[in-house]
Amino acid sequence: MLVRMTRPGFLLLTVAACLLGLAWAHALGGALHAVSATVTLVLAVMAHAGANVLNDYHDARNGADAANRQGLFPFSGGSRLIQQGLVSERATGRWAAVLLWLLVPTGIGLAWFSGSGLLLIGLIGLLLAWGYSAPPLALMARGLGELAVGIAWWLVVLGTYYVQRGQWLAEPAWASVGFGLLVVNLLLINGVPDAPADASVGKRTLVVRLGVQRAAWLYLGVALLAHAWLALSVHWQLAPTGALWGLATLPLALGAAGLLLRRARQPQHLRPAIVLTIASAIGHAVALAAGLVWG
Repeated sequence: MLVRMTRPGFLLLTVAACLLGLAWAHALGGALHAVSATVTLVLAVMAHAGANVLNDYHDARNGADAANRQGLFPFSGGSRLIQQGLVSERATGRWAAVLLWLLVPTGIGLAWFSGSGLLLIGLIGLLLAWGYSAPPLALMARGLGELAVGIAWWLVVLGTYYVQRGQWLAEPAWASVGFGLLVVNLLLINGVPDAPADASVGKRTLVVRLGVQRAAWLYLGVALLAHAWLALSVHWQLAPTGALWGLATLPLALGAAGLLLRRARQPQHLRPAIVLTIASAIGHAVALAAGLVWG
C-alpha cells in the first residue's frame, strides 16, 4: 500500500532525469562514480515519491480528489487510496513526512562528498516539493504548479550532474531546459480532466485559469519551444551534435498536441494524449542521454 501511495509509474520520469544528468557528466568529464550515482538516483526518486504522497494528502484536505469524477486514473486525480478508504489522511501525511525528512541527512552526506552547491539544489527542490501542494504557497492552486514542477525536474538533471563533477557548467543547464518544458506539458495535460474538480474547490491551476482550449494551444507552443530550445543549444554550441537525438520525440509531442486540441472538451478521450505526453518527456531525456553518450 505504501508503494501505491507514491504512484510508482510516474517515478520513471525521475529515473530518466537522472540518466540525463549522468550522461551530461560522462560527456563533459569522463568516468562516473557508481556509488554516488546510485545514491543520487535513490534520493531523487524518494523526493518524487514524497511529493506525490504529499500532493495526495493536500488534495484530500482541500477536497479536489473527492470532487473529481472525470479524472483519468492513474494519470490524474491522485492515487485515490484515501477516497477508496484504503488509507487515512493522517497516514498519508505521515508517510509523506517520512519520505521527505529522510532526504535531509542523506542529502547532506551526499553534498559532503560532491560539494556544497548540491545543498542549494536540494533546498530549492525540497521547497518546490513542499510548496507545490502545501499552504501557504500551494503553487498548484495559483497557476504556478506547472512551472514549479518543470523547474524541479530540471534541477534533478543538474543535481545529478553536479554530484559527479562538483561544478556548474552552462551546457547541461541550458540544453536540459527542453526536458523541463516537456515536464510542464505533462502537468498541463493532466490538469485538463481535473479542471472541473479543481475549479469547484478553488484550486486555480493553469488550465482552470486559461480554459481548456487555450491550455491546449499553450501545450502546443511549449512542445515546439522545448524541441527548438535543444536545436538552438546545438546551434549555439552549448550542446554537442549528438544531443540532436533528443529531437526524436517531437512527433510524439506533436501527436499529443493534436489530440489535445481536438479533444480538449472531451477529457474522457485524452488517455492516448497523456500517454504520448509521458512518452515524449521520458523519451526526450533518454534519447538526449543516448546522443550525449554515443552520438
